[in-house]
Amino acid sequence: MSLVSRRRSLIGGGAMELLGGLIPLVLGGAGVLLLYQLLQRVRQRAYIQDAVVVITGASSGLGKECARAFHAAGARLILCGRDRARLQELVQELTEAADGKRKTYSPSIVTFDLSDTETVASVAEEILRCHGHVDVLINNAGVSYRGDVLTTRVEVHKEVMGINYFGSVALTQAILPSMVQRRSGHIAVISSVQGKIAIPFRSAYAASKHATQAFFDCLRAEVEQYGVSVSVISPGYIRTSLSVNAVTGDGSRYGVQDKNTAEGRDPREVAEAVLRAVGRKRKDVLLAGPLPTLAVYIRTLCPPLFFKLMASRARKEQRPKED
Repeated sequence: MSLVSRRRSLIGGGAMELLGGLIPLVLGGAGVLLLYQLLQRVRQRAYIQDAVVVITGASSGLGKECARAFHAAGARLILCGRDRARLQELVQELTEAADGKRKTYSPSIVTFDLSDTETVASVAEEILRCHGHVDVLINNAGVSYRGDVLTTRVEVHKEVMGINYFGSVALTQAILPSMVQRRSGHIAVISSVQGKIAIPFRSAYAASKHATQAFFDCLRAEVEQYGVSVSVISPGYIRTSLSVNAVTGDGSRYGVQDKNTAEGRDPREVAEAVLRAVGRKRKDVLLAGPLPTLAVYIRTLCPPLFFKLMASRARKEQRPKED
């Protein structure tokens, strides 16, 4: 055998030996990962099963899908919203969908207007009477906005802030004392990627979500000592009627399904992600695509570039409805 052939043989043998040593490590690592994921799922199921879960804005959109996901996971739901008839339809659907494979409960209903913060205290009492306590509060109800700062009335900013921010704050503060007393509980809020970045023609909405992010970040730090968890979940665009029902600068209904919204994530997928985030007690979750996620990092690491990109976007959007 020539010297070259011998070297090739030695190299080939070494490579095979190295590969043979790596295979068990790779398989072992994969096994550990699978075991970890299995334990996470078991923990999630145990956390949600039999838990009393309150969902606001449950009659449509993401709230409705969250109701389906948490009901299937065995939660004792308290569905909240303004439209009692739609909530009753949802209760009937969930009750009929029970297959007997997992223990489920017929949901309770509490109807109220989240923007009416004066009535939230009495509403919280009604919610607590359903099962005596609340394990998980999911602040989901909200309204979107389309308009330019120049022509938007201050009353519109107040309306959006009243629902998206003050409503969630009021309900959270009304339920929180019972959680602190029990030294147990979980508060989640559905924010938005626009709670981390701001884009043109969304001033009222982005401001309400920025405020939401700040409040619940503060809350998380303050209540950890009492055994209460806080999750801020920030989705990107979701295929719901949020943009159709959005308010405009003069307070009228927007009535248009934005292209970005129409091409957004399936609300069922987002609801499952919310279920996982709550079940695993994740503190801050960004459920956005690559570009919005990149924008969050650019805003943090290179603000001048972000500002230029947003100014360019604003110039391209001649009117908010051309979104």
